[in-house]
This record gives sequence, structure tokens and C-alpha cells, in this order.
Amino acid sequence: MRRRRSLIAWVVLIAGVLVLGALLTRPSTRTGPQTGLARNPVLDAGTALHGRAGGFTLTDEFARRVSLRSFHGKVVILAFNDSQCTTVCPLTTTAMLDAKEMLGAAGSRVQLLGIDANPNATSVKDVRAYSTTHGMLHQWRFLTAPLPELERVWKSYGIAVQIIRGQIDHTPALFVIGPDGRLARLYLTQMSYGSIPQLGQLLAHEASSLLPGHPHVRSRLSYAQVASVGPSTAVSLPRAGGGEVHLGPGSGPRLRMFFATWDAQVLALRTELEALNRYRAIATAKGLPPVSAVDEGSVEPSRNALPKFLGRLSRPLSYPVAIDESGRVADGYQVQDEPWFVLTSDSGRVLWFYDVATQGPLSPAALIRDVRAALRAAPPAAKTSPTTIPSALAGSPAPLAALHAQAGKLVGSQSALMARLHALRGYPVVINAWASWCPPCKAEFPLFASAAARYGRKVAFVGVDTNDSAGDASSFLAKHQISYPSYQSTTPQLSSLTAILGLPTTIFVNRAGKIVHVHSYEYAAQGTLDQDIATYAR
Repeated sequence: MRRRRSLIAWVVLIAGVLVLGALLTRPSTRTGPQTGLARNPVLDAGTALHGRAGGFTLTDEFARRVSLRSFHGKVVILAFNDSQCTTVCPLTTTAMLDAKEMLGAAGSRVQLLGIDANPNATSVKDVRAYSTTHGMLHQWRFLTAPLPELERVWKSYGIAVQIIRGQIDHTPALFVIGPDGRLARLYLTQMSYGSIPQLGQLLAHEASSLLPGHPHVRSRLSYAQVASVGPSTAVSLPRAGGGEVHLGPGSGPRLRMFFATWDAQVLALRTELEALNRYRAIATAKGLPPVSAVDEGSVEPSRNALPKFLGRLSRPLSYPVAIDESGRVADGYQVQDEPWFVLTSDSGRVLWFYDVATQGPLSPAALIRDVRAALRAAPPAAKTSPTTIPSALAGSPAPLAALHAQAGKLVGSQSALMARLHALRGYPVVINAWASWCPPCKAEFPLFASAAARYGRKVAFVGVDTNDSAGDASSFLAKHQISYPSYQSTTPQLSSLTAILGLPTTIFVNRAGKIVHVHSYEYAAQGTLDQDIATYAR
């Protein structure tokens, strides 16, 4: 089963912004308490818009025709959501509900709307299923239509919708429309569970500024980035049924499965959870890492959703289920979809992850196989330096040694890159597309430096400086020690290799020169990058 992601990818977002060009004015951060907002990388401050909102008449989850003009006099918060999404869309709808609740009685003057952004699931049944599963059935109007009608609306609002490698990717846009029908502000939801209340507060303040009397917003959250809680930090979470579950380092490797009850809309969640009973029994007998589950309480439709769901299982779970009420733990464990497995070491390093929604369910036998493989392949923590890299790569085959001899240099353009890839046939290649102006690229660069130093005797690493100037790229490379060269290219040129959703992008090429995997956006941990290298390049 393949699920849909809503990635916050630079190219997809830029595509939407270009269509919206006539509507954009200078970005502003005027709404609400401003502490930390300018420095918060996972919270969009919003972009001011002007002009009338594009009109539409579509069909809601009750099969009723709904027009935007029917909400004249209300503030409209309009989202474009994949009706089968397990990633960013549930975060968006949760923030919308938070915004309306923060306005108290004035929330009755705010209308929440959604428009389906999944070209493969456009029926009334699809939007009703999403609304029901997420507790939104009577909280908003989720609109759909035959695909040609939806495509016209997507185009008028600058929404890029693509099917990339079997997954739905769309601009995760939230529009605030004033009571006069004019566009006021555009927000882009980030894949961050912990920032959902902050986004809700931003939406509430924007709605308040557009309503007569500017009603009070019943929330005073800081906009500083919410600190995540990763596997190297000890934390105690409430346990379903009572008590606590302790997460963090120590006592050996640990396996966690993150989920939410609404995953059941698109996959057999009960079967997945019950299968972990069998894993636990085998793990106990054979000394494998114990398992626990973490429910994302921050995006559940209600506090009763989890106990109600667990009560319907055919047999009780033999392992603990923790409740992540703030979303900080999911962020710290780099959860990008649900359900999501994470295997961590005794010290709290991520050794392996698995996205059930996109890669399919794992049987207990397959899970045991992958966990054992990850434990065997777990690399030691590595630091790279100008003195350690050459010794680590000494004795590399000639084609790879030639790469190491050009470490940290810009060595050619797109045509030279293609020639190099042809010359590297017989070796797996990891291509990292980056740019000096791209913050996520900068954040993941040390991970590639470490991986290339450890795997560079068997795997070819190549950088591609994308949509960048040679001077800026050279200055950046001079400050970042890596063992491989980079080529200069552009997004359209790289698209001849594969669809590029944004930067950074990592492309895995096998020994025969065939692309076998593409990872869009940033690697957040060494373990996740190492796991992909182990899977696709070793």
C-alpha cells in the first residue's frame, strides 16, 4: 500500500507562489505575540495577500453544493488537504480547529473550509471519511468535485499537486479570506507536531484582525521554536490505561511505533498493532529490542479516541502505549508519517526507521529481520576532520579515489555530472542536491560528510550545487569538510534524472546506473541517512 505525503518542498511551494505572484505583498509578521517567530524554522509567519479570492462552487461531505460567496460576511480559513493524508494535512486541520476555539464565541463568525488535493480520491465518500475520522464532520466543510473542476480551483489558488513515485504531493497552503471576500494571508503548514498550537494562534489573530471589534484571542503562546524531545533525552509520557511510559537512552536498543487512531482510515491499523504482540513475544525470547507504541495525542480528534480504539481490539496489547500530548516527542524522533517505526541505540541514536504508510505493513518476521539487520549495520558515531578523512578512505578503488582527490571542489556542470555518473557504473552512487542558500541543506551537510568518510571506499558520493552561484557555493564548501566534489546544475536540468520536489534532494543510483530511491527534503539524523545508504547503496 502506498500512501500520500504532503512535503514542504521548495520547488512545490515556489510553483504555488509564482501563480500567486499578483496577490503577494511584502511578508509581514504583525499578528499576535512575536517572541521568537522570526527565528522559528518550523512555523510560517504568513505572507500578506491582496485581491479577491477565486470563486468556486463545489460539493461537501454531505453531497451538498457549497459556494465561497455563501460565506460572505465571515472570515474563511481555507485549506487544501489530501483526503487520504497521513502526514501534514492532519496537522493543518488540527491548527484550524485550534484557531476557531481560541476565538471563543467569535469563532461562530469564522468558517473552516477544506478543498480536496488528492487527484486519486475525489469522491464525496473520500472527503466524508477524512472528516469523520478526524472529528471534523460538523466542524468544517470539506469540498470536492470531478478532477477537472478541482484542477481549475488548484490553479486559481496556485496549488501545485503532483503524483511523484506513487505519492501525492501538494502545496500545504492555508488561506485566510476576509469577510469582504478578499484574500488576506497565506500560511504554509510545516511538518512539525509541536508547532500546531502556534499555527492555530497565528490563524486566530489573523481572523481577529479581520472581524469587527477584533475579538480577543484566548491564547498567549510564545512563537519561539518548541523544543523537541529526541531519543537521547529521557522523558516520561502518560500511558494508555494509567501509569507512565519512560522513553530515552539506556537499557539497550528500543523499538517504537508512532501512530494515531485515524491511520485506520487508510490502512489496517488494528492488524498492525496486534502484530506487535507477536513481535514482543519473539523479542523477549530471543533478546531483541523491546517495543512500545506512541500515540500522537496532539492530533487525535478527542481524548476518547485512543481508549475507544484500543477497546475495540480483538485482544489486549502486550506492550505499553504512550501518549505524546505535545507532539514534541514525534518531532524529536523525526516522525514524518504514520505509522512510523524508529529503532534507537542504547545511547539514543536513530539506527533505523520505517514508514508503514508508504512502504507497506511489516509482518513480525519481516520486522525482526529488519531490526536485526539494523543492529548489525549500526555504525559507530563518527566525526570527520581533514586528518581522519584521508586515512578512512585510503585504499579506495581508482574511480572512488578520483572523487576523493577532488574533495570539496566544484568540478563541472550538468553535462560533466552525467559523464561522471556514466564513469561510475559498477559502483552505487549517492547524489546530494544542495545549495548554499538552503538552510535544510546546511543542516544535513555534516551527516553526508560523516557518511561519505565511513562508506566512501565502496559507495560513490557526489554533490550537486543547485540554483546557486559558483562564488557562494565555493565559499560554503571551503567551510564544510567533505570527501567528494560537487557539480553545478539547476532544478530543470536535474529533472532529467528524476522529479525534483525541492532542496535538499538525495538520489540513490545502483551499480547498473538505475535510480532506485529518491529522498526529498532534509535528513534529520545520521541514523536515517545511514539506513537509506544501507538499504539502497550497500
